[in-house]
Amino acid sequence: MGTLDFYRHNVLVTSATHAPSTPAHPTLNRPNLVSVGTVVWLSSELMFFAGLFAMYFTLRSTSGSLWAEETAKLNFPFALVNTIVLVASSFTCQMGVFAAERLEPRRRGRLLQFTRWGMTEWFALTFLMGAFFVAGQTTEYAMLVSEHVTLSANAYGSAFFMTTGFHGLHVIGGLIAFLFIIGRAFAAKKFGHFEATSAIVTSYYWHFVDVVWIGLFLVIYVLK
Repeated sequence: MGTLDFYRHNVLVTSATHAPSTPAHPTLNRPNLVSVGTVVWLSSELMFFAGLFAMYFTLRSTSGSLWAEETAKLNFPFALVNTIVLVASSFTCQMGVFAAERLEPRRRGRLLQFTRWGMTEWFALTFLMGAFFVAGQTTEYAMLVSEHVTLSANAYGSAFFMTTGFHGLHVIGGLIAFLFIIGRAFAAKKFGHFEATSAIVTSYYWHFVDVVWIGLFLVIYVLK
């Protein structure tokens, strides 16, 4: 082998050794199956609430005078405060998600240092705000019953209690989910991506519940 051929051989071998390895096929980023399943399930829940909205509008279109009489019994300022608390809980829930994405299950400072809170602190606050909403809705039910507005009284009572009642059950389901996520964070030896994913999909559900209530509030309390 001549000197020139020997040099070319060494150059080829060195280049092949240090060349960056590239996969034969590009890697695909698959969507998280838990998130996809949650979105699909929430889509079915959206159709369920769409049916409730359709029922409400149908009954209202056939009982205009009854609606005018019964909606006057609603306590708008009370419902507005309750709505503000529930909507604000979406923001605290999202703060908990941000902490979960940083893999910070618990606070890194004092209790009043909100900027150093972890997922459990934000989710605990969200739970309290959701519980406040449920308590407020229960109080409103008691006030309406005292005004003779009940589920079986008339078409308005049936529409009001069915739409808000099913939503209230969904809120209670979300509260149970928050307790489960908080308990898992304390039970897990190491807070990882599996626990963070559970927190994220729970936030999907909670945001969905809040958006549905905004629609119910506008229809029931604003567009009387």
